[in-house]
Amino acid sequence: MNILETNRLVLRLLELADAADLHRIYSDHETVKFMGKAPDSVEEERNHIQAHITNHYEKYGVGLWATVLKENNRLIGRCRLMRKQIEGVEEVEIAYLLDREYWGKGLATEAAEAIIKHGHAKYGFKRIVAVIHPQNVASIRVAEKIGMKYERDVLYGAIGNVALYALEA
Repeated sequence: MNILETNRLVLRLLELADAADLHRIYSDHETVKFMGKAPDSVEEERNHIQAHITNHYEKYGVGLWATVLKENNRLIGRCRLMRKQIEGVEEVEIAYLLDREYWGKGLATEAAEAIIKHGHAKYGFKRIVAVIHPQNVASIRVAEKIGMKYERDVLYGAIGNVALYALEA
């Protein structure tokens, strides 16, 4: 099911059939170096997708979305709008990850802008945050381009110390 469309992208719900493409993307060390542990197999990724469908789509209506390039209908990454606990506070977090082949083309910014607008318009989220590894300069640039401002450093799960960026509606 499609959630959003931009000029070049379709953002849709993840499907179990996406596991092989996501595993391929996650297998590139450079692509996932700021993400945390990638799944070890396609089957493990399929299990993650199934758990995500149950724990996020069905419970909250938001979560990870497949990022598909319109011109060839290829899954090129994933993005998300999810409720997350950050230092004991429930926040709505945006995230984006693209296959390295598609970096530097403005696609992450295009997806992020659409996600922010969707979060405000459809769900009425007043505040959306991004947690970004301080060395992930490209992701910081995307956050700043969409109007997010650095607030502070926070501890974020297994990733550790990250920068918290926020955008108020």
